[in-house]
Amino acid sequence: MRQTPLYSRSARPGPAPEAARVKSDVVQGEAPPAPAPAAPRPHWRQRLAGAGRDHRVIWSAWLLVLALLGGLWWQQSAKAPRALTQKDIDAAVLRTLSTQNLPSRAARAAEKIRPAVVRVVAYDKDKKGEEVEQGVGTGVVIQDEGIILTNLHVVQSAQGIKLTFADGSESRASVAGVQAQHDLAVLQAHTLPDDLHAATLRTTADLVPGDEVVAVGFPFGIGPSTSAGVISGLGRSFKSPEGTQEIDNLIQFDAAANPGNSGGPLVTMDGEVVGVVTGILNPTRARTFLGIGFAVPIESAASAAGLPPF
Repeated sequence: MRQTPLYSRSARPGPAPEAARVKSDVVQGEAPPAPAPAAPRPHWRQRLAGAGRDHRVIWSAWLLVLALLGGLWWQQSAKAPRALTQKDIDAAVLRTLSTQNLPSRAARAAEKIRPAVVRVVAYDKDKKGEEVEQGVGTGVVIQDEGIILTNLHVVQSAQGIKLTFADGSESRASVAGVQAQHDLAVLQAHTLPDDLHAATLRTTADLVPGDEVVAVGFPFGIGPSTSAGVISGLGRSFKSPEGTQEIDNLIQFDAAANPGNSGGPLVTMDGEVVGVVTGILNPTRARTFLGIGFAVPIESAASAAGLPPF
C-alpha cells in the first residue's frame, strides 16, 4: 500500500500569492500568462520634437514676461514729465506773442497804481451856506490808514473835502498836514473802504532823462485818465502864474497833464510812485498842456507825511 508522502514545513517564506498562483497553475498543467510587452522606446526624432515643444513653451513664457515688463516701463516713462529745454521755452514765448495781445507797459503801470488813485473835490460855501464845488484834483493813497497826498493848491481854503476812492466809495477828509514850499497837503480820510490799497513809493535817485513814466489823474474832472511819456529833466524850478512861490528840485515830464491832474501820482513802468504832479508850464490863457509838466519828487512828498526817507 502506497503511503502519501509527508512534507515538512519549510523554514523559507512562502511564495508570493501571485507566484503561488502561477505555480499552482503550472502544477495544474496550465501555461503561465505571457508578460506584457515593454513599451518601445521613442525614436530619437520623436524625442527631439518633444524637447523642442518644451523649449518653445519656455521661450514663449519668457517673451510674455519681457513684454509685460516693457509695457510697465513704457507706462512709467510716459507718466514722467519731460524736462523743459530753453528751446521749449522760446517756442512757448513766441507762440504767446503771436497769438495773444499783451497789454502795454503803460497799461500795466496804470492798472497797478489805479486802486490807490483818489478823486479829490474841494468845496466852498455860498452865501446861503450851501456847499459848492471849488475845484477838482487828484490824490494818491500812501498808507492804508487813509493817508493821502495831494497838492496844497487843490484843497487850500476849502470849507469841505470829499474823496472818491477807486471802488466808488466816498468819504469826507480833513487836512492833516501841509508843506507849502513843495505845494503839498496830507489828507486824512474819515471813512475807509473795506480794501484800501496804498501805492508803492520809489526813490528818484536812479531816475534819468528818458525814463518812461505814466501820469494818472482826473484832468478837468474826467477820469481816472492815463497818459504816458518820459522824464524830460530833473532838478527843475517852477512857479505857477497864480502862485507867488517858486518850487525847486522838480521832475520835468512830457506825459499829458491838465488842470485836475494836480496831486496825482507820476509813476514808473513798474507802477511805483516817483512824484506828485504839481503843475504844467502854461504861458497862454488857454491853460492847456504844451508838453511840459512838473512833479514834486516823492522824497519831499513822503517827508510831508512824516514818512522816513528812502
